[in-house]
Amino acid sequence: MKNPNPKLIVLTLFSTLTLMVGCDHDDDDNLSANIIINEGPDGDIGGDFTGNGGSTSETFEYQNGLATADYNADITASAGGIFQMIVKDADGTIVLDKSLNGNMEPDSFSGVTSSGTAGTWSVTINLTEFNGDGSFSLSEGD
Repeated sequence: MKNPNPKLIVLTLFSTLTLMVGCDHDDDDNLSANIIINEGPDGDIGGDFTGNGGSTSETFEYQNGLATADYNADITASAGGIFQMIVKDADGTIVLDKSLNGNMEPDSFSGVTSSGTAGTWSVTINLTEFNGDGSFSLSEGD
C-alpha cells in the first residue's frame, strides 16, 4: 500500500476545519430588543418595545405628583420571551413588579400601583429573549 500524499492530508484537514468553523454560525448575532419612550416624563410616561429574541433593559424617570400611578402594558404580537415592568417611587421603594410571558395568556395587564412617595419615580422595562412588540404607559394615579 502506498503512503498517502502529505499535501492531500493537509488539504483535507484544512478543508474540514474550514467547514467546521464556517458552519458554526451563531444566530444570536442578529437578535435585538428595543424600548422607545414616546410620552413623558411629566405626569405620564409611555412607550413601545420590540424584539426578535433579544434582551435589553431601560430605566426612565418621570414626575408623579401623587402617591400612586395607573399602569398599563400590552403585548400586541409575541411568540416568546418575557416583558417586565418595575416601578419605584421617589424613595426607591418598589410599588409595582409585573411580567408578561410571550407564550401564554394574559397578554396585557393594568391597574394601580401600591401607594408610594410622590416625586421622581422610575420605571424599568426589562425584555428577556423577547420576540414581538407591545406598549406600556404610566400616569399619575388617584
